[in-house]
Amino acid sequence: MRTHAKKQIRGTVACNDRPAAVVLDIEVYREMVERLEHADDLKALEKMRQRPLKFRRLEDFLKEYSPRV
Repeated sequence: MRTHAKKQIRGTVACNDRPAAVVLDIEVYREMVERLEHADDLKALEKMRQRPLKFRRLEDFLKEYSPRV
C-alpha cells in the first residue's frame, strides 16, 4: 500500500500546541511495523555475518542436542 503521505495520516493529536501523535490507517501502520521488523532483522544478520563461523561435527552436536517436543 503506497499512498501519498498526506493520505496516510488520518489526524493528529497535539499536546501543548505541539504534534504528539498521529492517527494512521491500520494497513499503513501494519506496513510500517513490518518494515521496522525487517530492518531489525537485517541489522541482526549483519552482526551475525561479522562473527567468524564455527563448525561442529554432526555427531558432537547430536550428543548435546535435546529436542523439546
